[in-house]
Amino acid sequence: MRVLVTGAGGYIGSVLLPMLLERGYEITALDRFFFGRDKLPVTKNGMVVCEEDIRFAEKGVFKGVDALIDLAALSNDPSGELDPVKTWSINYLGRLRMAALARNAGVKRYILPSSCSVYGFQDEMIDETSSVNPLTTYAKANYKAEQDIMDFADANFTVVILRQATVYGYSPRMRFDLAINGMVRGFFVDKKIPILKDGNQWRPLVHVRDTSMAMIKALEAPAGAVNKEIFNVGSNDQNYQIFGLAKRIASAIGIPFEYEWYGQPDHRSYRVSFDKIAKVLGFSCEFNAEKGAVEVWNALKEGKLDPDDPMTITVKWYKKLLAEGVMV
Repeated sequence: MRVLVTGAGGYIGSVLLPMLLERGYEITALDRFFFGRDKLPVTKNGMVVCEEDIRFAEKGVFKGVDALIDLAALSNDPSGELDPVKTWSINYLGRLRMAALARNAGVKRYILPSSCSVYGFQDEMIDETSSVNPLTTYAKANYKAEQDIMDFADANFTVVILRQATVYGYSPRMRFDLAINGMVRGFFVDKKIPILKDGNQWRPLVHVRDTSMAMIKALEAPAGAVNKEIFNVGSNDQNYQIFGLAKRIASAIGIPFEYEWYGQPDHRSYRVSFDKIAKVLGFSCEFNAEKGAVEVWNALKEGKLDPDDPMTITVKWYKKLLAEGVMV
């Protein structure tokens, strides 16, 4: 089976690809490679690399492709606000375009890794049937993509929506602009954890390998079990309040709990139920916050990660590319 993965060189893609190859899948890896091609797994067989943009790629990229995992996107709220029009053109129109091309090319399954950020602010525990409240350009574009791509689903084209919790953990294309990863970097560099005000906000979290496995489960499940379905991706025990999470991270890596506030008070807060994915796909998480924090801490100590690598803060890297005249 051949799987086309967009955003293949990104934070999640560079973890997902080796996992797919280990399971015997052939891969077409599509990306603009703004963060370099060196994050791709080294493989002699089973992988085709396409340096393409989802807004402009032609139908030929779907040759022999059975399924599409559409990861390509401007990947967080600050990046999404850099140029909202561009965010809509990539995260909504680009994905819609890829889904339409895939369906017309006879691809059997489309998986959209979306985000729990579409829930925005909620007082109660929420599930896939709850109302959404997207507050940012990134979240709004994700939700619009979910809605319109779901309309493509039919008996011959299975569409699965995965609303991912905030991702954490080590990746070859590392990001330190994610909650746990940023906390660990703060301890490593400054001996303090940076905490986004006011610390009481709730966030669900999921390790990058766990969310990659959720994509594989959505790929391998019977079509009747997943077609036209939305799944929250994470685990119930990984709904954390940010201030309490910071204390847990400090304890896990054995550092005194020192912190500093940053930013404006966060208006996003949501606790999410992950019962559906556990029941339907038999999904469970291998990692928790403490295990993921130790993994990142050890990678920093061993020199596998550079805490000052400018590519690890997505919005700063995009700003640099734009200043250099690169078309993002």
